[in-house]
Amino acid sequence: MNNITYDYYRIFYYVAKYKNFTQAANVLMSNQPNVSRAISNLENELGCRLFVRSNRGVTLTPEGQQLYRRVSVAHRQLQAAEQELADAKSLQHGIVSIGVSETALHAILLPRLKQFHLMYPGLRIHLSSVTTPQAIESLKSGVVDFAIVTTPTGISRPFKEFPLMPIREKLVAGPRFAFLADGVLKLKNLQDYPLILLNAQTNTRDFYNQFFLRHGLSLRPEIEAASTDQLLPMIKNDLGIGFLSDVFAKDALDKKEIFEIRLDCEIPDRTICLVKDLSRPTSIATRELERLLLEPEPDASC
Repeated sequence: MNNITYDYYRIFYYVAKYKNFTQAANVLMSNQPNVSRAISNLENELGCRLFVRSNRGVTLTPEGQQLYRRVSVAHRQLQAAEQELADAKSLQHGIVSIGVSETALHAILLPRLKQFHLMYPGLRIHLSSVTTPQAIESLKSGVVDFAIVTTPTGISRPFKEFPLMPIREKLVAGPRFAFLADGVLKLKNLQDYPLILLNAQTNTRDFYNQFFLRHGLSLRPEIEAASTDQLLPMIKNDLGIGFLSDVFAKDALDKKEIFEIRLDCEIPDRTICLVKDLSRPTSIATRELERLLLEPEPDASC
């Protein structure tokens, strides 16, 4: 197979397009002798004539026409690719795929996405709202560019956590159990009341399993929810008591629709973090959204 330089085909394209060596040379910011030499070299490499020269310019031979059909398509594809890269660099176009847990979605991602969309309206966002384990699996398989989840994530290199914000969780109850808000409940006595927890396939359930085990206790929920969004309505409707992060509990607590129950032991803090694969290159759009997420929130008091 001939090892023909791409420049020869580029020069051929413009000569064939304008049917004139001098005009092609002007477009290429070259000169007519250089263009003629390149075409001659290309014809020698291919072993056939591509142009018929005359005083009025040049016309394509049948072989030249056949080559031009292919080269013109390739040229358009290259121009389109160059434009796409230019648009991506200027953040006019692009796609960012994110795997995000429910808590992380409401606590940090939605307000930052609003800001990002206003800055770069041409960029597209693909969101997968999933559990932390599912988001990490999507990241490992390359389905998403990064994940925003709550700790613990259980990751190891080449994956890395970048902390975004801490979250606190509270034990809360509806009106039926409001009397429990008057004192301090021992963790071991929690089994005396109906407990609502996320199902066993979630990171949050693992977190509370470990929390109870450290105190020599085991979890026995009466109701298991499939998602965090289901917990608050169940608690408000007195189906049981459960753990909620400030993200989901604050408004209902302020309205006294639910009540906080103090425990005799502190629930460990958790962290919302961005998880990325350090071994995988990322797009300009992805890096820009990562930068925005990792940027500290502006101080509202300033």
